[in-house]
Amino acid sequence: MADAVINLDGLTVRLGKREILHGLKGELTGRTIGLLGPNGAGKSTLIQTLLGFCPPTSGTASIFGEDIRSQARKLRGVIGYMPENDSFIADMTAVGFVKLMGELSGLPAEAALERAHEVLFYVGLGEARYRPLGTYSLGMKQLAKLAQAIVHGPRLVILDEPTNGLDPPARARMIKLIKEMRDTGKMHLVVCSHLLRDVEETCEEVLILKAGRIVHYSNLEEERKANQRFVEIEMLGNEAGFAEALAQRGCECTPAGQGRLKMVVPPEFELREIYVLAAERDLQLRRLNYRRDTLEDIFLKAMATDGSL
Repeated sequence: MADAVINLDGLTVRLGKREILHGLKGELTGRTIGLLGPNGAGKSTLIQTLLGFCPPTSGTASIFGEDIRSQARKLRGVIGYMPENDSFIADMTAVGFVKLMGELSGLPAEAALERAHEVLFYVGLGEARYRPLGTYSLGMKQLAKLAQAIVHGPRLVILDEPTNGLDPPARARMIKLIKEMRDTGKMHLVVCSHLLRDVEETCEEVLILKAGRIVHYSNLEEERKANQRFVEIEMLGNEAGFAEALAQRGCECTPAGQGRLKMVVPPEFELREIYVLAAERDLQLRRLNYRRDTLEDIFLKAMATDGSL
């Protein structure tokens, strides 16, 4: 197995009298990891704990092998964080703000200023870098938040709702930037989003929380390959014996009325067999829809799970 980016070792977090995270265990190894879950699942608490803002009640976690309890200062230099909510000083220019965040992450002042200019041009704010942040549009503010998260060249970047409130062109630009950062191979990304499409487009692996527990963690591509395949066909002609013949080949068939048949086909099943069996019975196939599980399917299955991994 690849070296863990984040290792969760019985991580439990209590806020007041309420336990938010319940003994999370697991190794997150992906280049890009999607963090999903319904409201109240514990996503924000997990992020804040990894960043050192919420102390664990018991257990711990490590990032690149460094314990979040004892190595918080060291980890500050290797983690970038794009928060969901704005936390700007409205009168500051973008370059001044990003420089400040670079210094807080451990860069010398001169290097922080140089890097601030570079990352603002990278995210597309080069021409507006001397404008006060209070005059920025929502999309520009999101890009400024991304710039401050990567100004110090972190190994891990945590993006909390990066496309929140963006119009389609701005969202497309943000997704493009996330993919570019992923494809450089120089950093790992955790993308927390309510939009399953964002995670499906950018992430290789997914971690799903429910009620403070991990209910699913997997490689998305391997998950899709391993999951059952669903086929719906519409036929014209005598259907007698057709479903039985498919069942003999391992398919689970459910009649849907009006010449329609829904099936779950096993991984080794070749779709051409449907056409062969139909031809043998002089059946006309009018339509065939075929798909694997989407991230939405994976998420809904995880939400139906009562226990934790």
